[in-house]
Amino acid sequence: MLEKVALEKKPKLIICGASAYSRDWDYARIRAIANKINAFVLADISHPAGLIAKRLLNDPFEHCHIVTSTTHKTLRGPRGGIILMKKDGDNPFGLKDAKGNIRPMSNLLDMAVFPGTQGGPLEHVIAAKAVAFGEILTDDFIVYAQQIIQNAKAMEKAFIAKDYYLVSGGTSNHLLLIDLRNKNISGKKAEQALGKADITVNKNMVPFDDKSPFITSGIRVGVPAITTRGMKEEHISFVVDVIDTVLQHAEDEALLLKVKTEINTYMQQFPLYA
Repeated sequence: MLEKVALEKKPKLIICGASAYSRDWDYARIRAIANKINAFVLADISHPAGLIAKRLLNDPFEHCHIVTSTTHKTLRGPRGGIILMKKDGDNPFGLKDAKGNIRPMSNLLDMAVFPGTQGGPLEHVIAAKAVAFGEILTDDFIVYAQQIIQNAKAMEKAFIAKDYYLVSGGTSNHLLLIDLRNKNISGKKAEQALGKADITVNKNMVPFDDKSPFITSGIRVGVPAITTRGMKEEHISFVVDVIDTVLQHAEDEALLLKVKTEINTYMQQFPLYA
C-alpha cells in the first residue's frame, strides 16, 4: 500500500514512526520506495530509540536521511528532542549562503530549528541529555533494554490469557496497543478508572475504531517505567491482574481505592530512588 500511494502521489518526504506501534519498522523497504520517487525519508524513533541504540530493533540510520527522537521514553533521559543525520551533504534545493556557497543539509535543519521554532537553549537539559547518552554506552543499559522486551512479551502473554485483543497480535518492542471493544469499555473510561487506581495508561485509537479520538476503543500500555524501577517478568502478572480487575469494575469506586492501596503497597519494593 505504501509503495502504491507513493508512486501515485510522489511525495517529497516519507515519514515513518509512530507513538502506538508495537512492532519494528522495515526502514530498508521504505527507503527503497523513496528512492523510486526521489523522496527524503525521515524516521521518528521517539519511542523505540533506547532499544535501537542497543541494536535490539532495526537501525534507521542506514536507510533514513534524517532521524528525530525525543530523549525521554525508552532513552530514559530528560524531556527534550534531538535531530540526527548519519551523513551530511549539500542540500538538493540549491539554497546558498551569503557567500554563494551551497548550504549543507544540516545547516538548513539548524536554521529551521533555531531561531525559527525553538527558543533559547536550556543548559541544564543539555547536561541531562549528556548524562543520559553516557548511560546508554554502559553495559547496564543493555540489561535494561533487554528487560524491557522481556517484560513486554510477558505482558503480551498475560493479557492474551485474559482474552484481551492486542493489535498486531502482540509486541516486538516496549508497548502494547489493546483493543477493548470485546471488554465493553471505552479507552477514555479505562484510562480514567485506571488513573484512580494509580495505574497510568492512555486512551488510544485502534485500527478501524468506531469511536472518536476523544473516546477511543483502546489503551496503550508501556513497560519502560516499571522496568526502570526493577520489575521483571515474574512481576508482570500482578500488573496485568490489577489492570484487569479495574477494567472489570470501572464503576466501583470503593474497589478502585482498594486496588490503589494494594498497588502502592506492592510497589514499595521498587522505589523510585534507591
